[in-house]
Amino acid sequence: MKSLLFPFLALLLLAGCVQTQATLLDGTTYPPVDPADVVIYLSEDDIPADWKPIAIIHAQGEAQLTTESKMLRKSRERAAELGANGLLIEEIKEPSAAAQIAGEVLGTGSTRRGRVVAIRVFFDE
Repeated sequence: MKSLLFPFLALLLLAGCVQTQATLLDGTTYPPVDPADVVIYLSEDDIPADWKPIAIIHAQGEAQLTTESKMLRKSRERAAELGANGLLIEEIKEPSAAAQIAGEVLGTGSTRRGRVVAIRVFFDE
């Protein structure tokens, strides 16, 4: 019984994590930045200077164990690794009530998904 406990706990912890995947848009590289310096923008009109898209970041996590803020925090961390100093939110999809109920009944869970664009904003210095 004890031999099954550790793998079960590890699986439970992983299920609560948000996974991110980045697709780079070109070969330009930038030095990493502090995640706290990555600004989240809701629309292109909010971006105060010229900017360039660096990557598309997809994030997902179990809806019952994650939050939108955790998804954005993980996306911000991933963007910072790529040298982005901004995130442009494209979409966050919550599972429907029916999907959540079905996930609970079937024991499969339901997934919250998000897509953001990691951007480099060129502020005049």
